[in-house]
Amino acid sequence: MTLRMFTVSALYHFTRFDDPAALCPPMLSLCEHEGIKGTLLIAAEGINGTVAGPKQGISRLWQHIGALPGCSDFEHKESIAQSMPFKRMKVRLKKEIVTMGQPDVDPHATTGHYVEAAEWNALITLSDVAVIDTRNDYEVEIGSFEGAINPQTKTFREFPEWWAKNKHHFHNKKIAMFCTGGIRCEKSTNFLLSEGVEDVYHLKGGILKYLEQVPQDKSTWVGECFVFDNRVSVGHGLAEGNYDQCYACRRPITATDKQRLDYIKGMQCHQCVDEYTDEDRARFGERQRQIDAVSK
Repeated sequence: MTLRMFTVSALYHFTRFDDPAALCPPMLSLCEHEGIKGTLLIAAEGINGTVAGPKQGISRLWQHIGALPGCSDFEHKESIAQSMPFKRMKVRLKKEIVTMGQPDVDPHATTGHYVEAAEWNALITLSDVAVIDTRNDYEVEIGSFEGAINPQTKTFREFPEWWAKNKHHFHNKKIAMFCTGGIRCEKSTNFLLSEGVEDVYHLKGGILKYLEQVPQDKSTWVGECFVFDNRVSVGHGLAEGNYDQCYACRRPITATDKQRLDYIKGMQCHQCVDEYTDEDRARFGERQRQIDAVSK
C-alpha cells in the first residue's frame, strides 16, 4: 500500500489589497475543491497562513495567490506530513495578518537586513550582536538558537512594551531577530528601525528555512521548533518532532507531561490547570468527546 503524503506549505506576503474581503470566497472555494485544509488570513496589508493538501492542489493554490495584486514574487516554504495536520479549511478576513497592534508599523516601507540561513551562524556569534527571539514564551520553551534572548512574551502584541522596558540593554548593539517563518520579524524589525535602532537584521525564511537548509552538525539551533498545526513541532530537515499538544491551551507537551496528575486529555495540562474555569473545562471535555466519537 502506498503511503499518502501531504504537502504542508506556509507563506506570508505583505502587499496592498484594496478589497481584501472580495478575495476570501474564491480562495476558500479553490481550497475546498482541491482538498486543501488549514488557515489563510487576508487583510489590507497582505496574506498569511499555513495549509496542507495534495501537492498538485497546493500548486494550484499558489498559482491563484501569485496572480493576486502585488503577489507575483511571494515566497512559500514546503514540508511533508504523513497525515493531514489540519481538520478544516478557513479563510479569514483580519485587520492584520500578524497582530502587533502598532498602526504605524509598515513592512512595506522598510524592514531589517535579510540574512540567509547559511550566513546566520556567522552573524549571531559576533560579540556586538544581540539575538532576540520574537516568538511567544511557549514556543521558545521547546527550542531556540544558542544564546538568544527570550522576551517571555505571551503574545506578539507585548513585544513593543518589552522593548520599551529593555532597550537600554542594547545600546550600541546590532540586533538580529528571528521567528518561525519570518513574518513577525517583518514587523518587529520595522518597529525597531522606527525606534532609532540603526543596525537591524532578521533571518530570511525564519527558523523553518534554517532547519531545512542548515545541516544538524553545523546548526546552532537547540531543541525543536513549534509549528501551528497538528505536527506541533519540527526538527532539523523539517522532520516531525516529538511533542504533542494540550488542546485546551494549545501549548506543546511531552509524553512525560501527559503522565502528570494535572493532565486530562483535551481539557487541561500542567501549564494551564489554573487558567480555566470549571465551565471552560466542561466545554473542552465535550469537545474532546465529540472528537473521540468521530475518530472511532
